[in-house]
Amino acid sequence: MQRAGSAAPWRHWARIAACAMALQAIVPPAGAQTTRAPAGTLARIRQAGKVNLGYRTDARPFSYRDEQGSAAGFAVAMCMQVVDALKGELALPSLSVQWVPSTFETVQQGKVDLLCGADVPTAARRQLVSFSIPIFPNGIGALVRTDASPDLRNALMGTKRADPNWRASASALLSKQTFGFVANTAAEQWVRSKAGEFRLTTQLVPAGDYETGARRVLDHAAGVLFGDRAMLLDAAARSPEPAKLMVLDRRFTQEPLALALARGDDDFRLFVDRALSKLYRSLELTAIYGKWFRAPDANALTFYQWMAVPE
Repeated sequence: MQRAGSAAPWRHWARIAACAMALQAIVPPAGAQTTRAPAGTLARIRQAGKVNLGYRTDARPFSYRDEQGSAAGFAVAMCMQVVDALKGELALPSLSVQWVPSTFETVQQGKVDLLCGADVPTAARRQLVSFSIPIFPNGIGALVRTDASPDLRNALMGTKRADPNWRASASALLSKQTFGFVANTAAEQWVRSKAGEFRLTTQLVPAGDYETGARRVLDHAAGVLFGDRAMLLDAAARSPEPAKLMVLDRRFTQEPLALALARGDDDFRLFVDRALSKLYRSLELTAIYGKWFRAPDANALTFYQWMAVPE
């Protein structure tokens, strides 16, 4: 039988331990790095009557500085949809927009409310900033001539045929091709890796930029141009003969892009996600997408349907 008063010391130390745990949760250990959650972004925008948007100056077609020195691109257009939603939510029809050339550091410092760039939300980047739902289904793609042989397109698409030797036939066909890519990009690493993995004797021809690579495909100097799919779409659209080029409806890698914003403001991130989701469920998305990349294909439309957050 426990003696009277014997539980008192245990309760005393339990209370001390509980207090210590509470203090530990409030006060970080010495030397630990802390980040202060930003003041409510929506409240600051309402008070200032202004929203600060960041953009990349050289990430065409998503975010860049145009000939007039203004912010332009697909991501910029997506951000303007968020601005329109802010005007309605905050009852500020005259809400002004301040465009600031930016990096992740600019976002961390609170100098911009939203970064309208072309960034993949990797785990490492999520340690620095937060991200919206994806705005574009990016990855490595392939550009060919519209009159490319069906066999070449099927081989690149990985389309299986009834012929049991279809895989060997596809490898033989690809080995006869000339593959282009932009030098010193992820696409170059991917193409060289796959050529070695499948033992292709394909001729590999690096280009200095996407315009040069697309021109080689037009001139039959290369059968395929591999690269960032968004950049391929942009190169095809800006080609002097766009009707002769096509970007295949396949992504060899999956690297969706998103908008960046400061960590610690869930209310603003939710607002951005809801504004984008509303756009994804509207016909306006097709017009915005088509301005920069031609009309969206079936895979792109499915992507946006999946990314939209249900109300």
